[in-house]
Formats: sequence, structure tokens, C-alpha cells
Amino acid sequence: MSKFARIIGTGSYLPPNIVTNDDLAKVIDTSDEWITARTGIKERRRVTDESTCDLATIAANNALEMAGIDASELDLIILATTTPDKIFPATATMLQNAIGASCPAFDLQAVCAGFIFALTTAEQYIKTGTVDKVLVVGSETLSRIVDWKDRSTAILFGDGAGAVVLSGSEETGILHSKLFSDGNYLSSLQVTNNYINETGFIEMAGNEVFKIAVNRLSSLAKLTLKECAMSPDDLDWMVPHQANIRIISAVAKRIKTPMDKVIVTLDKHGNTSAASIPLALDTAVRDGRIKKGNTLLFEGIGGGFSWGSVLVEF
Repeated sequence: MSKFARIIGTGSYLPPNIVTNDDLAKVIDTSDEWITARTGIKERRRVTDESTCDLATIAANNALEMAGIDASELDLIILATTTPDKIFPATATMLQNAIGASCPAFDLQAVCAGFIFALTTAEQYIKTGTVDKVLVVGSETLSRIVDWKDRSTAILFGDGAGAVVLSGSEETGILHSKLFSDGNYLSSLQVTNNYINETGFIEMAGNEVFKIAVNRLSSLAKLTLKECAMSPDDLDWMVPHQANIRIISAVAKRIKTPMDKVIVTLDKHGNTSAASIPLALDTAVRDGRIKKGNTLLFEGIGGGFSWGSVLVEF
């Protein structure tokens, strides 16, 4: 019952097809300068024939390799995704089969906050002693629900996957988590379909989303630190959802955290929804910025709205 949920491996995968701002400028009324100034994004990845499960499989295998465990040792798989490959079965069960695991597996949907919700869920299973090793994956093929003629959304979203392996540990790991949802803002950020078999596209009220995201995430960061009796100076790194550089920098400013302590991969990845935080985490772990013992703050907000934070000793 006293176990911590500790991250013992990270992994990620980006499909090879790169879509630059200049590529987008050929098909919609935009430019590299316009997109960069408003979002911080320079390029994003787009799947060709790869599935959400395909991306998740490679990210998961990379995380398992770093963790030094075999898929057969997993007790649970949670896949956060907004873009499952089928209505059913769960894409997590496809992932389970692809990596050779035999444990329970399920999908979780909280859009761009999906990884935070999944990580928090996994922690509860570990803390109660129900399981010991959990694979948590965020994987998205958002390009399939983007209207590529809509300049307000086509410039933002990308495809990719990130994964972590959690293990029960007497060492510290996840220190604190907090989740929120508010369904009053459904029309601010949604997919336009009415029923499950209709095809819809991402629709967003950009200015409203910006204000809500900055307010909710900065308040949440302050509350998280307060409840842990910590200050921003105690953080080694903030690893936020990679939605927009203006959101990230505004939140950092409000909580008095310098941008050189914020992991930013947005310029290369775009907004990959549930994949963005584990993608950024894996990038910074593998390039040596994030080290064992560092204190990390994960934060994300997505349509619904749903938002949350996880404070971690890595």
C-alpha cells in the first residue's frame, strides 16, 4: 500500500513523414512566419498508412527496452488516445497483442489531458498493490480528424506516440496528482460529428481556448506546488502539454518559472494531444536534460475541458 509509482522507462515514436510550415503554405493561406509567430510550431509529423497502434507499439517497445523488462512482465496497459483505430476493440488490446503482453489493457480518453489521466489511473493501481508494472502510452493519429483546409487547426496538430513504464517502488516516484473536468465548454474545442459513425473534424475557438488553458493550468500549477509545500524553485523541469508556445510561456511566467526550465518540443512535433507530454519527456530523458532525481511537473489540458497535473521525482 505504501509503494510509489516510479517511472523506470520512457519511449517515443514519430512517423517519418514531415509536414513543414512551408508545405502547409502551398495548400492554405498561411506562411512559416505566421505559424511560427502564433504557435511556435515549425513542423509536425503526419502518418501515411500507420495506425495509432503502430505508433504506440514502437514507443512502447522503446520504453520497455529502457526499463529493462519484457512485455510479459507487464500487469496492466493503459492507452490514452483520442484517435483509436476502431470503435472496438480497444486499441490497447491491439497494442497488448503487438508487443506480446498478456495483461489487462484498456483505452482512456481525455483528449490532450489523456496522458495525465492515464498516468494518474496507473498510479492508483500501483499504490493499492493491485499491480506492479504498468505501461502507459499516449498515441495519436490526429491528422485523420484535421480539416486540412481549416487554417485555424491544420497548422497545429501532428501525429506521434510516447510511453512510460511505471513500477512499484519504495523510492519516490509520483508525488502528487490532481485532475479536473468542466463540461461547460464543450463547443470551444471538439470534433464536429454528432454520432459515432459520422465523420467529423477538429473545431476550435482559439482565443477562448487560449484564455481557459492559461488560467486553468497556471492555477493548477500553483495549487499543486502549494499542496506539496513546494515552490517553483523546487522544480527542475516543467514538462507541459505541447499545444502552443504562447500558452506554455504564459503559464511559466505566471508561476515564475524561467523558460530554460521548460521542456519544449512543440516546434518539431506540433500538438500531438495525449502523446505530447510523454514525447517531450522521452526527448529530454534521452538527450540528457532530465536526470534521475529531478523533480518534474507534468501539466495538460484538453477538450471537454479536462485538465490535470502530475508531480514526479524522476
